Amino acid sequence: MMKTIAVTGTPGTGKTTLSKKLARVTGFCYIDVNRMITKYKIYEGYDKKRKTKLVDTKKLNQSLIKEIKSIKKSKKYSGIIIDSHLSHYLPRKYVDFCIVTKCNLKKLSKRMKKKGFHKEKIIENLQAEIFDICLNEAMRMKHRIITIDTAKSFNIRSLAKKIGGG
Repeated sequence: MMKTIAVTGTPGTGKTTLSKKLARVTGFCYIDVNRMITKYKIYEGYDKKRKTKLVDTKKLNQSLIKEIKSIKKSKKYSGIIIDSHLSHYLPRKYVDFCIVTKCNLKKLSKRMKKKGFHKEKIIENLQAEIFDICLNEAMRMKHRIITIDTAKSFNIRSLAKKIGGG
């Protein structure tokens, strides 16, 4: 049975790095949600202060569900990895596992500065990490959650086995 894995977490916690490694190890299809948002114009506007697109999560879910169904129908892959800090909004019935990436605040702050995030956005994202926003929202959606601290070492192959892709 094809697995669908949502990888979520505060921006800068290592979602994309983890997702791409996991896709390579498992052979699962990798979905970059940021590209999808731009390609299908799944945003309502742009927040100039925060330098971010304003995404309608309902429209995003509709597009992701359509994409999941299309990939499953193609039978080209044995699984799908969805990379986005919004992926945990997908309804539970479409997601086998939700991996929540975490990172200690010092390292996270360094990563965001390196990415060129402005001060307010760094503070906002550090607060989101402190309050476990993505983890709490994933729990509210009743996902089967695996938490990975990307500041510590972990075995990508054992993670792949855990999600059914290794």
